[in-house]
Amino acid sequence: MKGGRRGVGPSPGQQEPTSFPAVSATQTKEEVLLDMRAIGAELGWLTWPLDQGEKPGWEVIQRTLNGSQLYTYSVCNVGEREQDNWLRTTFIQRRPAASRVFVELQFIVRDCNSFDASSLTCKETFNLFTSESDADVGTTFRKGQFKKVATIAPDEITSKGEMRINTETRVVENLSRKGFYLAFQDIGACVALISTRVYYKTCPATVKSLASFPETVAGGENQALREVSGACVDNAVSEELPRIYCTVDGEWVVPVGQCQCKPGYEEVKDACQECQPGFFKAVASGDKCELCPANTQRLGSGALFCPCTDGFYRAPTDPSTGPCSGLPSAPRDLVATTTQLSAGKLLLTWGPPEDTGGRIDITYNIECQRCEGIVCQPCGEKIRYEPASTGLTDTKVSVSELDAHLNYTFIVEAHSGVSRFASQATPRSSRPPSTSALTTSLHYTDPPKITAMRLVERTSTSLSLSWDVSSRPRVRSIRYELTYRKKDDNLDVTTYVVLLLEKNFVQISDLAPGTAYLFRVQALGSDGSPGGSSIEEQFETSSEGRLTQNNPAVIFGAAVGGAAMLFIVVVILFLCRRRRNSNSRQGPEDTYFSSSEQLKPLKTYVDPHTYEDPNVAVLKFATEIHPSHITKQKVIGAGEFGEVYRGILKVPARKEVAVAIKTLKPGYTEKQRQDFLSEASIMGQFSHQNIIRLEGVVTKCKDFFKHAMIVTEYMENGALDRYLKDHDGEFPSFQLVGMLRGIAAGMKYLSDMSYVHRDLAARNILVNNTLECKVSDFGLSRVLEDEPEGTYTTSGGKIPIRWTAPEAIAYRKFTSASDVWSFGIVMWEVMAFGERPYWDMSNHEVMKAINEAFRLPAPMDCPSTVYQLMLQCWLQDRSKRPRFGDIVNLLDKLLRSPDSLKTIADFDPRISIRLPSTSGSDGSPFRSVSEWLESIKMSQYSENFACAGVVTMDHVLQMKNEDIKNIGVRLPGHLKRIAYSILGLKDQTSTLSVFAV
Repeated sequence: MKGGRRGVGPSPGQQEPTSFPAVSATQTKEEVLLDMRAIGAELGWLTWPLDQGEKPGWEVIQRTLNGSQLYTYSVCNVGEREQDNWLRTTFIQRRPAASRVFVELQFIVRDCNSFDASSLTCKETFNLFTSESDADVGTTFRKGQFKKVATIAPDEITSKGEMRINTETRVVENLSRKGFYLAFQDIGACVALISTRVYYKTCPATVKSLASFPETVAGGENQALREVSGACVDNAVSEELPRIYCTVDGEWVVPVGQCQCKPGYEEVKDACQECQPGFFKAVASGDKCELCPANTQRLGSGALFCPCTDGFYRAPTDPSTGPCSGLPSAPRDLVATTTQLSAGKLLLTWGPPEDTGGRIDITYNIECQRCEGIVCQPCGEKIRYEPASTGLTDTKVSVSELDAHLNYTFIVEAHSGVSRFASQATPRSSRPPSTSALTTSLHYTDPPKITAMRLVERTSTSLSLSWDVSSRPRVRSIRYELTYRKKDDNLDVTTYVVLLLEKNFVQISDLAPGTAYLFRVQALGSDGSPGGSSIEEQFETSSEGRLTQNNPAVIFGAAVGGAAMLFIVVVILFLCRRRRNSNSRQGPEDTYFSSSEQLKPLKTYVDPHTYEDPNVAVLKFATEIHPSHITKQKVIGAGEFGEVYRGILKVPARKEVAVAIKTLKPGYTEKQRQDFLSEASIMGQFSHQNIIRLEGVVTKCKDFFKHAMIVTEYMENGALDRYLKDHDGEFPSFQLVGMLRGIAAGMKYLSDMSYVHRDLAARNILVNNTLECKVSDFGLSRVLEDEPEGTYTTSGGKIPIRWTAPEAIAYRKFTSASDVWSFGIVMWEVMAFGERPYWDMSNHEVMKAINEAFRLPAPMDCPSTVYQLMLQCWLQDRSKRPRFGDIVNLLDKLLRSPDSLKTIADFDPRISIRLPSTSGSDGSPFRSVSEWLESIKMSQYSENFACAGVVTMDHVLQMKNEDIKNIGVRLPGHLKRIAYSILGLKDQTSTLSVFAV
């Protein structure tokens, strides 16, 4: 081992830099563990191997920049074979809880094409490793202790006469020991390492919703959201313990258990302060202190309530925070109006009090007294009030059953909710100011009543009747009103005959023989008002002399009606028969053109970005949901705009359903809100079983703590790529093809609507509990033009390189054909159980490989027909790729014929396990069992191999399937991956050239 220092110039092909690119500013707090630039002294890093002879490995170079010493490391042995040069940092102590650190590298890589032809082994990448330890091991160095983090590839390479500095950041996860080392492995590149900065992220100490939270180290991959408990600030309380989540990016999200200021305190700049004099606050809440209401006393600072002043009160139902009320004044303008003197009735009316005391719950009570001479007494229960005598809300009442020639005094009292608090010691004779009194008299003649009615004489055409009368001494003259009618239930119209009589008997002639009649007699008062009525009586004329007569007009009418009904029946039968004959002559073309389904126009997607006001698009395409219908249950992730919850949607008259709730975090701008809701405007136009369903949006809530939300159906199994990784090898090909068929059907629906997705990938496919797949995430989506080959063109924006068609990468031209290319990548992800497309190749390597006609190899156990469809999706000429309708038809055909899936595509493990970062220089065999297992993503079995004594690659090449099972590999997918890899390694010893791309 050695730690060298040489004051030499730049490596070959490099120029002395005059400045370095600045690190971009970020709001996340970063705690730096190592900063290569900031050291400004001998670094003391170790290089290996110790003896390099004339071909040194990593070399330290001292430079001066702005008067400061700067140390960098470089290596450039591009003309030599079998390069394996290591550079190790000093011991980096890890802070407690910092299980995830970031390594930011700035470096230069020389273009291999800039060297002469003798540099055949030149590389353009180098590797980053890490090793944990509880103590500094000094100069001890063993490669086997290091674990690979990533292959570092440049985005820009340096040619002669120019220098291009790359900046890459990698994450080291799951650190648990007291410290660690970083190591850089060169396998034949020309590299200059300019800067290395190691840091971890923290969520800074903060106060949110009146709860203080300490500085917290950001979580790692296994703990994306780290829950942190807080404490309420002074004079604040909370029903539940305040909590918040710290994301892996060092941001606070999802505060839970909001603190509120105590009674008598209000929130002022993240603190609780006492209410000012004259203000109060009754309960713990987020509200401000309120000014004492009307008719209350104003207390000092920190008041919990404001008591009423003298003469004002609060009713038991009044809030303690409301104003105090006084007693109402007396009702105004009390008037008595005679309505029916003969019936002893009066109508009392009055006006409402001039002063209601500040209340609206005014009611009225009526009290009646009758006076004979100078003696007055209560009217008693005889008097009737309509509608009632107490609790009246209207300003009138009808009083009946009054006696004539008496004086009555009526007292009307106005009451309110605080009337009970008036001085109850006041004598009844001394009435409060809320009463009005009126004295009135009635003078009328009480009409007599009919007591009995009898039949005196009858004939076939006449009846003689008389009746008895209950008379009073004051009655001078009585008249009677007689009403009679024929009793005939078969007639719709009844004719009444009314007679006014001066005597209590009558003879009625011209009646029908043998017919019953109903009679009623009523006595009338002197003023014409009606009195009591008699019981309705029935009397019948005798049947003697009754004749049966046939009416010719009736007979003729019946005959005409019967003939008309017969004619109508004949016409209806004729029309029905003619319609059947017409239908039997209708041709196929008639059926087609009469079908409403055939004439239905094709629905076309409308881009919400074309609306001048995006809010109009939201209202048009999405349903507004009231926030009270939504219950958040658990945070399940963090999106671009805020947190994502699992929750419940309960709309009246609908069944309760589970939903996913996307929220808009606080502090958003109007543009962010519009961008957030634009996804809902897009989703709201789709209705297909393989497209994620939009339940609605929340946009109209004004509460600060209730933000805009997008509510979609809840997919229990989450993203497809993660679900497949967790169930590697558990599903047969037939079931995987069924999943692909659902995705293709959803994409066909979108394509038919002239719509392109742009970000179709397994991570954007959601899976429910029945394994039904649905397309989601419409953040990058755009509308196509009307013509089938319409495109969406953009000059910038992020593009998912591994899933994007070549023409979309090169020219930013997106079509349904580019979505078909992406679907082919999704097919590969599904058949490979969520494996990353192109493994850990850099984006630069992926684009270069695709342009050189490289295509992903068939996954293990992939049916040949499915892989052939993938290759069709990846045709360079987009016009030759299949359409989604063709893809759906082909997948349906495969599902109808399961035998077509039995032929497996050729699997070449030499290509599938080819990872430039883990294989030896020029494709040489792996140096260790752990290195080989890592290359095929099976490093979790390293300990199994070691315990079984399989410690060299020679031992691996001798293993059989039974040996793999015996060391503890049980999952079918893992077993196949290891077995196929061993087959590839065996063939690799004789055919190394296959690894060249």
